[in-house]
Amino acid sequence: MSFTAVYEPAAEGGFTCWVEEIPAAISEGDTIEEAESNLMNALKLVLECQRELSDQTRSPASLKRSLELAAA
Repeated sequence: MSFTAVYEPAAEGGFTCWVEEIPAAISEGDTIEEAESNLMNALKLVLECQRELSDQTRSPASLKRSLELAAA
């Protein structure tokens, strides 16, 4: 999977960052490298939580299929 990370200089120093496609994945760091590492951890946690919530709310009769989405 590929995502778009956005880095913005913070007024107090360092960087705030987020994943464009997954607004809940946000983080910060003193350097871009630290911010990116923190953002990767945040993204993993968000995706993990979304998967767990999906598993908990899905009916046992649900059908799962993989989808490939091509960018326009």
